[in-house]
Amino acid sequence: MSYNTIRYDVEDGILTLTLHRPERMNAFTGEMLKEMIDAFDRADADDDVRCIIVTGEGRAFCAGADLGAGGDTFNADGRDDRASGLHPDGGGLLTLRIFELKKPIIAAVNGAAVGVGVTMQLAMDIRLASENAKFGFVFARRGIVPEACSSYFLPRIVGISQALEWCYSGRVFPAQEALDGGLVKSLHAPEDLLPAARAIARDIADNTSAVSVAMVRQMMWRMLGADHPMEAHKIDSRGVYYTGRSADAREGVESFLEKREPRFPGKVSQDMPEFFPWWEARHFE
Repeated sequence: MSYNTIRYDVEDGILTLTLHRPERMNAFTGEMLKEMIDAFDRADADDDVRCIIVTGEGRAFCAGADLGAGGDTFNADGRDDRASGLHPDGGGLLTLRIFELKKPIIAAVNGAAVGVGVTMQLAMDIRLASENAKFGFVFARRGIVPEACSSYFLPRIVGISQALEWCYSGRVFPAQEALDGGLVKSLHAPEDLLPAARAIARDIADNTSAVSVAMVRQMMWRMLGADHPMEAHKIDSRGVYYTGRSADAREGVESFLEKREPRFPGKVSQDMPEFFPWWEARHFE
């Protein structure tokens, strides 16, 4: 699939996915939705991609939904979704796809991130921001409600009180407030943002087992909804048993003892545990 609204660049195991509608502040469209989902499918299938960074071109990360349709922008009954490629909650389709990823994903928020521009980040693992970035859960100011599964993700990331205050007010707030509220990990000068994201991605790509990271990502996210630690014990135990007898585990120990860089042979495309994805099983005992 060729891309019109994003750029897909892989270098040394790191995919940089850049939202690329700078003339519209990277506003989200049905075409962008389809292209991003295709890009994540492509990255998941490519063993050479070890980590993903998402950023925006120009002065915005993503200014939210493209409001070019005017008052009917959010009216699914008032537009031809088949022609536009939109969905009443296209952001939800995107965050659900991100949730299923086998690769770690980092948001490098270079500028304005409002509406779906911020909610799409919530399913990403680590969020870094430029000091110039601004954020806004602006839905109540547009007469709609938060989307993209943000009612699930946002309270888990920042706590219920902070989540409600931001969503009740719908105000746009600065990067420092996002940091103080726990939405982002760190702030960076604009020129240092992508290097900081790449440093995290580089550490993952160079020093960890791809299979281990894929397992860790799904174990952590899915345990957010568990109702008892026994659920974690079940998957932890099964995961340790499987990975502990793998070639990656042998390499991890031997490289440590030999004081050298690891060369993990495992591939996500073919070496995931036989019980993965365990959450799709009818029972898990």
